[in-house]
Amino acid sequence: MTAPAWFWIVFTVFAAALQTGRNALQRELTAALGAVGAAHVRFLFGTPFAILFLVAVLVTSHAGFPHTNAAFWLWIAAGALAQILGTALMLMTMEQRSFVVATAYIKTEPVFVALFGLLFLADPVTLPMFVSILIATAGVIVISFSAKANYADLHTAMLGLGSGLAFAIAAIGFRGAILSLALPGYVVPATFTLAVGLVIQAAALSLWLAIRDPKTLAAMMRLWRPSLSAGFLGALASEFWFLAFALTSAANVRTLGLIDVVFAQAVSRFVFRHHTTPREYAGIAILLTGAILLVVVHR
Repeated sequence: MTAPAWFWIVFTVFAAALQTGRNALQRELTAALGAVGAAHVRFLFGTPFAILFLVAVLVTSHAGFPHTNAAFWLWIAAGALAQILGTALMLMTMEQRSFVVATAYIKTEPVFVALFGLLFLADPVTLPMFVSILIATAGVIVISFSAKANYADLHTAMLGLGSGLAFAIAAIGFRGAILSLALPGYVVPATFTLAVGLVIQAAALSLWLAIRDPKTLAAMMRLWRPSLSAGFLGALASEFWFLAFALTSAANVRTLGLIDVVFAQAVSRFVFRHHTTPREYAGIAILLTGAILLVVVHR
């Protein structure tokens, strides 16, 4: 199955929107499960849906089960474990300081993605692309800026930038795994990679919680109904992320994916009734300028 060149844009926008919905559901679970338990919901309860997506794709496309190679397992292991590490560092950053500081540091991810994609996957990075990435990232930093936030703390900076770096490695790992399968089309390799990645993540984090915090794991089982909703949205968002990774560079996807900040602002304003400041509106305008420029240079 082939796709028009612009499909990655549609997939990325859908992924960003669904991710915002998943984050909102996880936010409601944090009080009962804690940050780590709420974060693990996306992996544990998303895995069954990812497997269902894979079965549906294989049946409808009449494709055989993909053959893997050593490169695939190296890429997928790097992506899956780096995403877990990025999540852990993100939570540590938020515990050290605040959500806005963490967001500002973590959303530098597309810059790292562009560099790693060029180095390890030979994904091209043109000057207009890099300018787009910098503009969009600057918009997120403006949105996240707070006069009361301490951005000078070296420890917090290292944690936050480390999280962005780990998420960048995850994006490159997942795209590398998809490409290493060398399959025709894009739906089967993307869906297969997602399913394998989530199985690895769910198994690793479940084992860690079983050893370190079995009470949280038990609480997750008791809250299986709301967790299933979050898991479904998370798996569906990831499916669209991976479809986009299969069609274009991770730098393109993660830069355009910064619009999830815009969706989050909308949810904050209209669902949680939080006020949007003029600075945040200015940051959104800068972010959208970068995102639109990125789309234009890929027409």
